[in-house]
Amino acid sequence: MSAQRWTVVGGGLVGAASALRLQMAGFEVVMVDRGDPRRGASFGNIGHIAAEQGEPMPSSATLKSAFGRLFAFGGPLDFRLRDGAMWVPWALRFLAASRPAATAYGAGTLNALLDDPLAAWQRLSALAQAPQDMIRSDGHAVVWSTPEAARRGLESWQSARTGCARFRPMETSELAAYDGVLAKRPAGGIVFTGTGQVSEPQIVRDALLSAFRRQGGQVVSADAVTVRAKDDAAEVVLSDGQVIDSDRVLVAAGAWSKTLMASLGVGVPLIGERGYSVQSAEHNWPEDLPLTVFEDRSVVLARFSGGLRASSHVEFGAPSAAPDPRKWRHIEGHVKGLGVQFSETPDRWCGPRPTLPDYLPAIGRLEAHPSVYYAFGHQHLGLTLAALTSEWIEGMALGHPIPTWMQALRVERFQ
Repeated sequence: MSAQRWTVVGGGLVGAASALRLQMAGFEVVMVDRGDPRRGASFGNIGHIAAEQGEPMPSSATLKSAFGRLFAFGGPLDFRLRDGAMWVPWALRFLAASRPAATAYGAGTLNALLDDPLAAWQRLSALAQAPQDMIRSDGHAVVWSTPEAARRGLESWQSARTGCARFRPMETSELAAYDGVLAKRPAGGIVFTGTGQVSEPQIVRDALLSAFRRQGGQVVSADAVTVRAKDDAAEVVLSDGQVIDSDRVLVAAGAWSKTLMASLGVGVPLIGERGYSVQSAEHNWPEDLPLTVFEDRSVVLARFSGGLRASSHVEFGAPSAAPDPRKWRHIEGHVKGLGVQFSETPDRWCGPRPTLPDYLPAIGRLEAHPSVYYAFGHQHLGLTLAALTSEWIEGMALGHPIPTWMQALRVERFQ
């Protein structure tokens, strides 16, 4: 009997990890990927395995702080006015998800999702036979520029859900490690354990795809435009008219999954929550200094094998819209203000995080079309949850029972 044929639509970290695990599980897998690695959030993110992010974004606390965090007032939050027809209905669902009972429900699900993602990445890295230094488990730091900001920040983290991650206040010697990098030493900070960082997001994706090909997986560089379910099978239609027949299809196309799900008659309130980053090969960030969140600036800095990357911004709108150069200048201004050595002409990137209004991903199998599976909507946790997601997809493909709590991730919750 021939192996079951799968088509994975999407070659970001979630799609690449899932394709590799499916191929290794004995299925015949074809991945359809547009071929532009810079297009999605898998390319330009900060590379953080964020096990500590157990606090739901939809909450009364988020609503209270949103006005002061707007880009118009120097913050990271922005809404593209021309895309209002897209994000206004999404925002109404976000408001509903911010009610206390919904926030508590989301917190329980989110903390179940964040069940040691670092260990899952170590398992996936071993499966891919990737270099040992691709996944780093040395934690990260959060710092503040003033004593008052440090006091408020520490109080906030002390009451936050941090999943399997733990933190402690930074010692004076740890704060002094920034003296050779920053113009001014942080006034305070905390250091996390149980979190991690990758050597560079694109290096990780390349390692997964290389392993996938070595195992016999096929990559088709094309734009998928339609998914069709047919009895106990499915097909993917490409932009050039070519049709790929499969027994099963996995939709893992990030922020562009909405259109593919619509072709199946499934409406999904998915939006492109865009982030911005800049990267400089020229820098003075030492190798032993961890990924650092400058929380009162809403900027994160991380050293990769290819340079120092700074990232920020939460911009709601169309995933393929032209970037807003002001956001890059804003990040570069913060880097300059910190006193970090950085290129005057850094590599600039903008990409959409696929975000659903309850800030939980959609992972499962379509009730109306059981030949179609899906894994998208991972918001800021795409890299963090990619390895765990691939394990859940593999388990579902093999017919293993799924945990009861994963019912909360069904895409039908929005119908």
